[in-house]
Amino acid sequence: MALMLGIDTGGTYTDAVLLRDEKDVIAKAKSLTTRHNLAEGVGAAIAKVMDDSGAQPAEIALVSLSTTLATNALVEGQGGRVALIFIGFDEKDLMRQGLFESLKGDPVIQLSGGHNHSGTEAATFDLEGLRDWLSQHGNQISGFAVASAFATRNPAHELAAQALIKEMTGKPVSCSHHLSSKLNGPKRAMTGVLNARLIGMIDHLISATEGLLQTRGVDAPLMVVRGDGALISSDMARERPIETILSGPAASIVGASWLTGEPNALVSDIGGTTTDVALLRDGMPMIDPAGARVGEFRTMVEAVAMRTTGLGGDSEVHLVNEGLKGGIFLGPQRVIPISLTAQNWPDLVHDTLDRQLNSDANTETDGRFVVPVLRADMSVAGLSEREAGLLARIGEEAHALTGLLQNRMEAASLKRLVERGHVQFSALTPSDSSHVLKRMNVWDQKAADKAAELFARRRVNTGDRIASSAQQLAQMVIDQLTEQTALTLLESAFEEDTGFKGENTALARHELTQNGLVLHQGLVSVDVRLNVPVIGLGASAHSYYPAVGERLRAPMVLPEHAEIANALGAVVGQISIRETGVVTSPSKGAYRVHFPNENKDFPSESEALEALKSYLTETAVAAAKSAGAEDLRTSVEEEINRTGEDNADDFLDAEITVIASGRPRIAVG
Repeated sequence: MALMLGIDTGGTYTDAVLLRDEKDVIAKAKSLTTRHNLAEGVGAAIAKVMDDSGAQPAEIALVSLSTTLATNALVEGQGGRVALIFIGFDEKDLMRQGLFESLKGDPVIQLSGGHNHSGTEAATFDLEGLRDWLSQHGNQISGFAVASAFATRNPAHELAAQALIKEMTGKPVSCSHHLSSKLNGPKRAMTGVLNARLIGMIDHLISATEGLLQTRGVDAPLMVVRGDGALISSDMARERPIETILSGPAASIVGASWLTGEPNALVSDIGGTTTDVALLRDGMPMIDPAGARVGEFRTMVEAVAMRTTGLGGDSEVHLVNEGLKGGIFLGPQRVIPISLTAQNWPDLVHDTLDRQLNSDANTETDGRFVVPVLRADMSVAGLSEREAGLLARIGEEAHALTGLLQNRMEAASLKRLVERGHVQFSALTPSDSSHVLKRMNVWDQKAADKAAELFARRRVNTGDRIASSAQQLAQMVIDQLTEQTALTLLESAFEEDTGFKGENTALARHELTQNGLVLHQGLVSVDVRLNVPVIGLGASAHSYYPAVGERLRAPMVLPEHAEIANALGAVVGQISIRETGVVTSPSKGAYRVHFPNENKDFPSESEALEALKSYLTETAVAAAKSAGAEDLRTSVEEEINRTGEDNADDFLDAEITVIASGRPRIAVG
């Protein structure tokens, strides 16, 4: 009897599940994710499934981990301070593909160097310029991204920069050519920046999990779910954490298919921070050929085609003061629910809310708190003097936002501390609203009631309250969650449906669509419904999603174990390694293979292609075996571009991909 342990660490909860022989769930558990020390939340979930099942450590044959931490960090704009080493590019390149936005004010070091399309050096690399910058600023950076022009054709300058950074700082380095074999330097650079920003966070999670398993005597391989649903080794995930973006959502798609057997459906997974929607077609998740999109960023990481929206049970509730009636909107920022903060700081929360409720004044900071994260491995490098001073003043205690800031400039400092993950806001959320409506009874309901009443007193343009009571406000929040979730599902459906030419967001919000959902019957009759089932996943799916199904007039499938689908998906997936390479033709009759460490010319197209296929197959198989796969299968994908009509004339270039996949090798007791 082989037992497999699946773990999923989300923004709010960490889930664990024990699966016997890949068929039967024998134990499952949830615990709060403890951001200050991930080991606490992971440890509590592992301990519960082990204790409930009576399983012995030696019976665990495989451990697999999925997480939404990387996804959430990108959606919320969080992560460590990084530096981009930008080699052979100009100022205009910095403004392309979302690269400038991804930096969020972090430093860029532009240096001469780079190669051309054929892999020939275009300019000498200014290694001394990099050395000078590192000697002055290297200790203020948590990680580095290195991107050189045409590095996928010749990575020599990226590798030289990586070696120097490692030598001088010892900090992690993300080389763009390690993350993608495709052209488009600015987009590769942006992917590298995001990867560098996530390294510390994912390393912290993996190290915490490894330590806990060792302490409990579990000696089994540890795998991590990649964004395309496949499994990779924990060492690979440490080096390329960007590949774990959409890890949790990808695991949920695998879990949804395993739980329901539905061949064609939209899968919607609601967590604390995000709602993730993807399409199951013929029982398989679709892969996004353009690269994973998370929030505002389109990366070069292959992942499940998924729409990730900053909408979850812990999304902040905002007042919308447009028009006469006004309204509310949720997200995209995750905050700690007031009812949860009150569990840890009851006197602060209740005293503050009581005082604000007894006041005639009503400000935007009412009902909002600042909570320190207090992670032991968190670096304060790169904080300004004002930011460091504010962080020191916050210390280890939560604070009411009202009265915390001493001047307007500190508001920007506080925003920066949130982005860097040092502190979190606490405010009214859908989770609090569910407590008010008696749908949940997990945390401090009285605190939720007070926070909802305080928000209900806020005024719209007419001077009227946004709601007459805490209960009415809470219902408005839940109704808004239903509406925003339904829109997200519609947008995803329109994006996948080739029968429409318009932009998916506009189509979902179009008055014909919206009138059709309520079966408008006038001179024109309109009937719109979602034409595939929706599989609802997440701890709160059974509470929120029946109304979503009614809104979309679609079957809503809410499977047993929906609340731990991510953890299930983590252990039923396969290891899959993709290796990609390129052949170009620098001159007529010459065929150049761009190997990672050298470029080699061949006299014929067939010889070049075969040499590349052989190398990629050997590399992919070795990597898959190293990752713990067995019973390997390989497949080859090739795209050959030629000149002339119908791609029939002279060879231009070719991209070859070899995929090696198999089930993880399990420990044998």
